[in-house]
Amino acid sequence: MEEEYKIKPIGYVRVEGDDPMTADYFLDIRKPYRSALKQLDKFSHLMVFWWAHENDKEEIRSQIKWATTPPYGEDTPETGIFATRAEYRPNPIALTTTDILEVNEKNGIVKIGGIDAFEGTPIIDLKAYFPICDRVRDCHIAPWLKEWPEWMEDGMAWWGEQGFFDDYE
Repeated sequence: MEEEYKIKPIGYVRVEGDDPMTADYFLDIRKPYRSALKQLDKFSHLMVFWWAHENDKEEIRSQIKWATTPPYGEDTPETGIFATRAEYRPNPIALTTTDILEVNEKNGIVKIGGIDAFEGTPIIDLKAYFPICDRVRDCHIAPWLKEWPEWMEDGMAWWGEQGFFDDYE
C-alpha cells in the first residue's frame, strides 16, 4: 500500500555571506512554531532535519536503482543510497548536527555554526542533541572513509581542504 504523508516546513535556512567557511548561518523559524524554541538555548548542539528541496524531483524519487558511487573517500565502492549521506533519496530528508550559537525565541531566529543546506532550504524539524540518545561509544564507519576527521568540529576545515566548496569561489 502506497501511503503519502504531509510535511510542513517549520522554517527556512538563511545564509549570510558568500564563503561557506566564513558565512553566518541561521534558522528562521515560522511564527506558529517559535514557542517550541523555549529552553533550546540551554543546549550546546542541535539536530536540524531539513528537506533537500532542490532534489525533490519525481525522476529522482522514483528511481529503480538506489545505488551510487559516492564522490568521497578512498577507493569508494558502489553503495546503496542508505549507506551515504547523499541528498537524492526516496524522501529527501537530510540531517545536520550543529552547534547552537544563539537563540532568539521572540523573533524565531537560531544562529548556528553551520549547515550543509542551501539558502532557503525548508526546515522540517529540530531536536536538541542529547548524548544519551545521540552518541554511540563504540561505532565504526566504512573503510573508504577512514581518512575523514573523527569529530564534527574538524569537518568544515577538512571539507574545505578537499575542495567541496570550490564552486562558491
